[in-house]
This record gives sequence, structure tokens and C-alpha cells, in this order.
Amino acid sequence: MQRVEERLHEKHPALVNRKNVILLHDNVRPHTARVTQEKILELGWSVLPQPLYSPDLAPTDYHLFCSLQNFLNGKTFNSEEQVSQAVENFFQSKPTTLYKDGIDKLPGR
Repeated sequence: MQRVEERLHEKHPALVNRKNVILLHDNVRPHTARVTQEKILELGWSVLPQPLYSPDLAPTDYHLFCSLQNFLNGKTFNSEEQVSQAVENFFQSKPTTLYKDGIDKLPGR
């Protein structure tokens, strides 16, 4: 998290200086551990709460899985290996900004 903080200050200082960072993460053990919570407090970040064991996709996953579903629509596979290769091709074909673009679209949704 310290490296993320440093990169934010370096690459997007306006976002950090505007107020504070709002962290969106799920409730898995590493994210709720005492050490993690202390680090979040130390950095002055806020956590956007998410319900425990939510059956819904995380908002950040929505963009990814919709895109993957569109890519796989209408395709048929004869083996698990073909599925794996198709998914690998999907990720290789996406720009490195895939997640950033999806996260940037969240406020408009």
C-alpha cells in the first residue's frame, strides 16, 4: 500500500491532494487484518465499505467480466485447453489500462 501511495503522489497528485484516497476492496482476511487496517489509517485513506459475503460482483469486476462475456459470446470450445487459450488471448488483447478505464467509469454508473 505504501508503494501505491507513493505512485499516486507521483502520477496523480491532484487526486491525492483533493481530499484523500478512497480504497475499495473486499473483505478477505488480508484486507481486514489489523496490520492492513493500521496502514490504511496511517496513510489517511478511507475505505468504501462492501457488505460481507456479497453475492454481487465487486464494482471493479463488473467492467472486466462484461468485457470477457462479450468476448466469449457465441464461441464454442471442444476442450478446457481451448477455453484457457481463449481467455489468455482475451487478456493479452486488452490494453494495460483495462482496469483503470473500468474504475474511471464507476462514478457515472
